[in-house]
Formats: sequence, C-alpha cells, structure tokens
Amino acid sequence: MSLSTAALLNSNGFFPPSLDRDQVRQRVWELETGKVGFYSVGLYPASLAYNCAMQQKDEDNLLLAPRPERELLGAFTQSAIEGMDPNHVAVMERMGSHQTEGGRQPNTLADLLKRCELVVLSANSNHVEDDLIEAIQLRDQLGRQHVVLACLAGSFSHDNIANESYVLCEKVPSLGFFSGFHRHGALRNPLDSFTANFCHPNALTALLGARMLDRLSPNIQVSAGVHNIEGQYIKAAKNMSSVFAGFGYAYHQDNPGVLPTLLTLLLDQCLDQAATVSMARRNRQRLYNRQPFALTELGYGVQRIEAALVRGGDMEKVRDHTFAQLTAMVADVRGSMMLPVSGTPTRNFQAGQVLAEHMRAENRCPQSMEELENWCEQAGLRKGGLEGLKSLRYWPQIVRKYAVPVHDASMVNLLYMAIYGNSTTKDVAFSVMTESRELSNYCQESVRPTHSRRYADALQNLEQPEAMDLLVNAVVADNARRLIRDDNGIEEPETADEPPAYLKAMNVIENAL
Repeated sequence: MSLSTAALLNSNGFFPPSLDRDQVRQRVWELETGKVGFYSVGLYPASLAYNCAMQQKDEDNLLLAPRPERELLGAFTQSAIEGMDPNHVAVMERMGSHQTEGGRQPNTLADLLKRCELVVLSANSNHVEDDLIEAIQLRDQLGRQHVVLACLAGSFSHDNIANESYVLCEKVPSLGFFSGFHRHGALRNPLDSFTANFCHPNALTALLGARMLDRLSPNIQVSAGVHNIEGQYIKAAKNMSSVFAGFGYAYHQDNPGVLPTLLTLLLDQCLDQAATVSMARRNRQRLYNRQPFALTELGYGVQRIEAALVRGGDMEKVRDHTFAQLTAMVADVRGSMMLPVSGTPTRNFQAGQVLAEHMRAENRCPQSMEELENWCEQAGLRKGGLEGLKSLRYWPQIVRKYAVPVHDASMVNLLYMAIYGNSTTKDVAFSVMTESRELSNYCQESVRPTHSRRYADALQNLEQPEAMDLLVNAVVADNARRLIRDDNGIEEPETADEPPAYLKAMNVIENAL
C-alpha cells in the first residue's frame, strides 16, 4: 500500500464538502434508500447474503460481485449448496448479477460502485489491498467519490517489499470496517440473530453506514462505532486466539479446571492488545475531539475509558479501552472461543482442535506451519480460510510495530513458539501446552509484567540479601509514602534445580520476541 494510495482515501465519506442545506438534505434521502455492495464473495458475505435472502422483502438493498472468474457460491461446499432453498439461491444470484440485452451478467466492482453507496471489500488479506487500490481508482473514474469503502479482512497485512506487517485500517485510517460474530452455518438459520459493528473514524459516517447495513436483514443488528483500527486488530488477534481455544478444548477436555482460566486470558489479552494499539492511532485526538456529535450518541456509555501506569513518578496513559463498549466486537472475540452447543465452531477453532489431535498422536509440536496447514487440509479445512494461522505468521513484526507488551500477549506468544520455535523451544512449548499444571502456572505467571515478578521471586528467596533488601525497602517506602524506583531488581539466584517448563517458556518468549 503506497502512501499516495492511503492519502487518496482521506475523503472516504458520504457527503461532499458542501454547506448547502438543500444539497445535504437530498443526499440524506439518497442514503436512506441506498444499496450496500459486497465485492469478493467468500463464505461470510455469501452466508450473510443468504440470510438476507431469507428475510428481506426488497432484495435490491444488497448487491454482490464475485471476483473475476469466481463463482458466486464457490465458497460453499456442494453439500451446503444442496441444503439451501432454491428460491433463496435464486435471490442471491439476482443480487450478484444485472440484466443486459444479452441476458444477465455477473456484477463487477465497477457495477457496485455505480449502484451502491457503501461497498465492503470482502477479500482476505491476500487481495484486499489490491482491491482497495482498484476501488479508489474506479471510484474516481466513475465520479462516485462519495461511495464509502470498507473492509472485513480478519488478518494482518504484509508488505513483501518493505517486509513489514500492519493492520490495514491503521495504514489507511479512513477505511471503514465491518465485523461481527458469526458461524457461517448459523447465518443460514432463519430463526437465529446476530450483532455486528460498522466502524468508521467519523461518527456520522459510522452512523449512516450502520443504518444501511442494519436494514439488510431483521436477523442482523448492526450498531455504529468509530474504532475501525481496533476492530480490525481484534479480529486478527481473536482468530489467532481461537486456534489456542480450540486446542484447549480438545486437548484438555478431561481437565476442565484449566479451561476457564485459559479462555478468560485469551479474551482479556485480545482486548488489552487492541487497547495498546489504540494508543498508537495517528488520529486519536481527532477521533474524540473533532466529531460531529458525542460518541454517546452512537451507543458508547462514556466518551473514553483509558488505563494508566505510574512511570518515573508520573501517571502515563498506556491503553485506550473505549472500543470495548462495542458489544458486538467483544462478542465476536468471546464467541470465537466457544464450543457451540449445536453446529460447528469457527474454522480457526477447528484448526486448534486439529492441532490438539495431532500433538496428542505425534507427542510433539508441528515441525512447521506447513505441516500444521497440511493437517488442517487433511481434516477438510482450507488453509486459505484460516486467518488465524495467516496472522500468526507475521506476529513478531506486529508485536514490535505496535509495542505490544509481552505480558499482554503471552498466550499467542506460546502458540507462536510451538509452531515457529526451534526444536528445544518446541519441546518446552509442548510441555506447557499439554500439561495442565504447567499451563495453569503459565497462565498465572506470564500475565505479570517482568518487573512485577521481582517481589514474588524475592518472597521465594528470602535467604538472598538482595531479596530481603528489596522487600524491606518496599515496606519502608510504603510507610514513608515514598515511591519505589523500578531499578531495585535482584539477580536471579543460582540453583541446581531445573526450572519448570512454564518458566522456561516465559524466558524464551521474553528474550525472543
């Protein structure tokens, strides 16, 4: 993604810069009857379209356009297609085509830009940036600069030339993001309902875009938000965490005591990572201070939720949790880590189940990502749809780019080491992931910041003068209400005892990532 391309999308809103009230009023009415288009019809947009076909009276609200030389229903298995209602399939086919003198022709991206007011680029990270560049160029050529563009890619993007990984919405801050929890089979259930968020950094654009998406089906409730970057980061992070959740359910099904801790930590760390990424927003002050109305008008309970730490005697803001008020966004994380009472879990969750099955059978971690992907392919999971594994590939670059603290990413770090570590590291990761006691210890200890473990270590080593001095200083300082500086550390005591596997894993991760 070139900087010039990102700059071209600075004007990604529904309204021209006009002060003419009549012109604005006319535009509002146009949006009230405006259409939504999905370009690149994968499993999620196709399932959503089927849900709309089951429910809506006016099928013209939603248009589809498959990628060139792709079938509209190509993402579905043949058995899934056979289980669909032919009438609903016919509606979907009309959504994906238009009438010409020579008969019906498949819609293209240009057709969506001509006929829709909101176009969601639905491709995964392999294609979405190229699609965005093409959409911007076509939008200008067609004179449709006020068609809003959005994406729903759930993995990190990667620039092969610059060798850097990033969140696309952070690279292009005005790009909209659409996300919500779903299981593709459940979207074809006429009685089930779902929540979603449409996020755009301009509150008015977010509100209008969410209304357009909300009209598609009474089964899909869409609310507005301004946290597009956080939403996309969370989707990528939860896809990785969902792999670990699937592993935990499958491997530790006879050890249910560790699961609540594991799942809670996976959820919390997704949100904490996104809160750290939120602090890195280039438009953060504008996001809160230059909106047409307060965020509470969108459904946020409060205007901001920020977390701070004392550093060097000063209170420093380190996280922005405001986005966590978007219920659908949090539900997406939580739902992706649950084993459903009916139907199948998400594809990334299933990949974790496959990982557990083979680690138990082989008594080892996968030798490489390629081996894990082969295991998934053998189980009927297409590797192209496993966004969690794709995001994991770029994880070290993401951690460095957004300065994600190690203690906020310990679970994904462990999963990464199990797949990409050397043989010694894989052995340690295997012990931690497969032994319930090691895993629970790791969950408890790895969430502490490195400096916060000094006092716990000191209590275990009171015979060491440095350890006793550290605790004495803490008590004296507390009594005198003086601050303790972070440099009162202690040296690791020399011991002949072999450290437990969870400590080995923490040491490897803290030194490697």
